[in-house]
Amino acid sequence: MRPVPRKRANPRRSACVAAKSALSTYAIVIVIAIIFGIIIYWRIATKAGYAGALSLLMFVPLVNLVIIILFAFTEWPIERELREVRGGARMAMPTR
Repeated sequence: MRPVPRKRANPRRSACVAAKSALSTYAIVIVIAIIFGIIIYWRIATKAGYAGALSLLMFVPLVNLVIIILFAFTEWPIERELREVRGGARMAMPTR
């Protein structure tokens, strides 16, 4: 019985397989980071009183800067509501 000759490993194929696995791992990490970013921005927007879908605009270049400026320099809906509630509560109290 003759021994079966073994195929030699092709170095180009090995490098190609390694590159594909590295790229697929990188792509998975990027997708997870994007999903995590959407969740974070969604929670920030809803806690501020804005629609959560506003967080999707954070991934549009230049629009994300406008959204950050909006968050920083405008009165949030939740602040407006709190001011109205506090103001209304003061007016409802009897004076002495």
